[in-house]
Amino acid sequence: MDRVSDELPELPEYAERVLDVAEQIPPGRVMTYGDVAEWLGEGGPRQVGRVMALYGAAAPWWRVVRADGVLLPGHELRALGHYRDEATPLREASRAAEGHLPRLDMRRARWDGGAEDGEGAGSRSGRAGDIPAARAAGAEREVGGGAAHI
Repeated sequence: MDRVSDELPELPEYAERVLDVAEQIPPGRVMTYGDVAEWLGEGGPRQVGRVMALYGAAAPWWRVVRADGVLLPGHELRALGHYRDEATPLREASRAAEGHLPRLDMRRARWDGGAEDGEGAGSRSGRAGDIPAARAAGAEREVGGGAAHI
């Protein structure tokens, strides 16, 4: 019988880039799948979600999130533990909400990719390296409109 190789398959370049962005997100902050794709200038929310699902276990996966702030289905409690440890802004669920799980407070938790300044999406200033201004301008509409990514 042939010996199975101990080497891991090579990580696709796009996956490496997505995981690099996830590593750069500061504790207590998040980026949406779409934000990461926009930052990279390639792919879209579904491609980023696929990378995170396949390769994200060793990265801070809880910092790459859905645009509506809903916790990742099937991983809610693990993610919630990370959010509480990192003091990520949360919106408590109403008693009527299924499971009574909080959501991320996207307005305060969303990171624009710039220097950490302690403010959320409203702090976008167009600095080099920030998520493009067109994406930033749509942040409030996207969250309020319930746009779902993955």
